[in-house]
Amino acid sequence: MTLKEKLETDLSAAMKAGDKVRTRTLRMALTAVKNEEVAGKRSRQLSDDDVVRVLTREAKKRREAAAAFGDAGREAQAQAERDEGEVLEEYLPAQLGDAELTALVADAISETGAAGPRAMGQVMKVVNPKVAGRAEGGRVAAEVKRQLVQ
Repeated sequence: MTLKEKLETDLSAAMKAGDKVRTRTLRMALTAVKNEEVAGKRSRQLSDDDVVRVLTREAKKRREAAAAFGDAGREAQAQAERDEGEVLEEYLPAQLGDAELTALVADAISETGAAGPRAMGQVMKVVNPKVAGRAEGGRVAAEVKRQLVQ
């Protein structure tokens, strides 16, 4: 069963169970997946990796919206965004811990022989495929920068 099929199956189950948050979130996620499928010159079927990228992007939007609503004092909307983010996290790979990310970046630096902040792009090219959906790009970039500046 592909990830998209799992989302569709879980949407049906959530609708039958009357779970409004899960139903709303899965509908939004499937809409984002379908929009991605028809984006560009020709429609295509997304792989599970592509679906994970779409869900990661949607989860990031939820985190940012929750922060914005929280800063504006709109706690009810912020909580709704956090709830949606939690549902999306169930479909994403487990996030890397700080120690794992540090080790991956250190390996990439030694593999490329990079030194200094100018080599950041070179290291990011090696690290990003290994991280793929398990850590946010900003977090990865911050760790690469921290290790290259030392």
